[in-house]
Amino acid sequence: MSQMEKGIENLMSARKCLRANFEKSKALGVSLEKAGPRFDEIIQRLPSLEAAIRPIRAQKDALGAVGGHINRAVVPATAVLKVFDAIHGLEKSLSDPQSDLPGYLGVLKRLEEALNFLGENCEMAIQWLADIVEYLEDHAVADGRFTSSMKEALTSLRELHSGEEKGRLDGGLLEVALDRLESEFRRLLVENTIPLPMSAPALPGEQACIAPSPLPVTVIQKLQAILGRLIANNRLEKCISIYVDVRSSNVRASLQALNLDYLEISVSEFNDVQSIEGHIAQWGKHLEFAVKHLFEAEYKLCNDVFERIGLDVWMSCFAKIAAQAGILAFLQFGKTVAESKKDPIKLLKLLDIFASLSKLRLDFNRLFGGAACVEIQNLTRDLIKSVIEGASEIFWELLVQVELQRQMPPPPDGSVPKLIIFITDYCNKLLGDDYKSILTQVLIIERSWKQEKFQERLLINELLNIMRAVDVNLETWSKAYQDVILSYVFLINNHWHLYKHLKGTKLGGLLGDSRLREHEQYKEYYSAFFLKESWGKLPTLLSREGLILFSGGRATARDLVKKRLKAFNEAFDEMYKKQSNWVMLDKDLRDKTCQLIIQAIVPVYRSYMQNYGPLVEQEGSSKYVKYTAQSLEKMLNGLFHPKPVKHGSFKVRHPSGKFSNVITDQNQTPPTVKS
Repeated sequence: MSQMEKGIENLMSARKCLRANFEKSKALGVSLEKAGPRFDEIIQRLPSLEAAIRPIRAQKDALGAVGGHINRAVVPATAVLKVFDAIHGLEKSLSDPQSDLPGYLGVLKRLEEALNFLGENCEMAIQWLADIVEYLEDHAVADGRFTSSMKEALTSLRELHSGEEKGRLDGGLLEVALDRLESEFRRLLVENTIPLPMSAPALPGEQACIAPSPLPVTVIQKLQAILGRLIANNRLEKCISIYVDVRSSNVRASLQALNLDYLEISVSEFNDVQSIEGHIAQWGKHLEFAVKHLFEAEYKLCNDVFERIGLDVWMSCFAKIAAQAGILAFLQFGKTVAESKKDPIKLLKLLDIFASLSKLRLDFNRLFGGAACVEIQNLTRDLIKSVIEGASEIFWELLVQVELQRQMPPPPDGSVPKLIIFITDYCNKLLGDDYKSILTQVLIIERSWKQEKFQERLLINELLNIMRAVDVNLETWSKAYQDVILSYVFLINNHWHLYKHLKGTKLGGLLGDSRLREHEQYKEYYSAFFLKESWGKLPTLLSREGLILFSGGRATARDLVKKRLKAFNEAFDEMYKKQSNWVMLDKDLRDKTCQLIIQAIVPVYRSYMQNYGPLVEQEGSSKYVKYTAQSLEKMLNGLFHPKPVKHGSFKVRHPSGKFSNVITDQNQTPPTVKS
């Protein structure tokens, strides 16, 4: 091979080598280009890699001990996680409490037990995990960011475990289950609570017959079972709130049929006691019904449902039901009546209220005697105190009120003053079977409050003093008439009224027969004086003296007859006109008095006209013969009839200002008293 060939071959070999190196360089350039991002990534990962390999650089003793710490923490932490998984496994087993209450309660109890276990062991797991974090931090075995994150997680876990959010360790499953149980508690109450059917009494005075409305035994048992679980989870107050809400609403619904709007009347809305007299009578019946039927039923039901919890709980529950259902409104109405303006007729209404409360005293003490019913007790005591003080005040002031009426003028028509009609009826009622024992009881209590002893004759003596004051009033009023004849009519009216309306009554028996006979005798006495001093004088005007008819005396006789008839007519007209405005209320008295007047006048007038009428009948008979015997009798029979008038009221105030509107104006003619 020549030197040239050998050189070419070497050149080709060099060229080939250069090309190969170029390709390698090119490939290396591409690789370097690709390796750039990897280097950046490695640079970024270096800190974490450094942290990861830090334990390798930790001391050998620290690395050896960390394993034991980890093992001790893993065991309780694993147990907690297993229980947590088991709890959520129970969620699928929670049935509908309405369809399977026992099953629901069973699962709920297991859930509570699991949650308790979770709570107890969670604290241990937290403590061990905290120890690991502290160890890793102290010995620089772990990265700081890792230990910081672990510390934050443990802090949140501690707060969740020890605070109000403890129940959410299970993710809130128990709270939801308990809420559903509360809803079932309310549903059972609502669906089995029905307002009592109200019906009118069969006969006047009879109480409406109703059926009690207890819950079925099975429902009570379910409620008690639900209460057990809810109480175990500190939900007793919520249960009581639900129970009170449902049952008090039911009592109010039962009472709505009674139309109790009158309970809302305020003191300012009272015109007088008469305007609410019917409401007071209703109040007693409605209160008795509410206490003996509605509240009695609720009292027993509270005991049945909450008896396992304790007396204080169910008594407190009943007290809330009673207060919300309306017992306070009943008591407040009575207090409103007691605080309204004083009026003698109000005494009877206060005694009615006291009688109603006294009748229910044992029921009140039993139902509302507990410490939980202190508000009801206080209002009841205030009501009784107001009733006793008000009734006693009115009774002891009654004599003063009668005496104050003495200064008023008597009725202008000579009739019976309203005071007399009122006081006789009033005192008879106070002595009657309905009120005497109640009033006596009230006065005994009132005296005991004043540290005074009640004497048996105290009530009787006070009523006798009132009647003595009435007698003095009559005497005073009779002397106030300018017309003495009208005073006789006044005394006739009043003595007859007292005799007739007291005879055979409690008050009449108290006064005695001799006292009543005195009234009858006074009536006869003044009747005789009345007839003698008024109508009894008219027959003398028809004297027959000088009327001897003989020849030549006829003209003289005619003149005498004319003169005497004219005088009679004038006297009759004057007296009739005056007495036409006078009144005798009692029909028997009026008829008898008219008959006495007729017997005194008409026969004399008839005889006179029969004998001497012909002398003047032809000469202007209408001038002298003004009346016939029949027309006189008819006119006289029309005397003393009451006239329809409007009635007013007379306001009298004691100097103390305690009483007003006490006695109706005696100057107004009262309605006719039927015999």
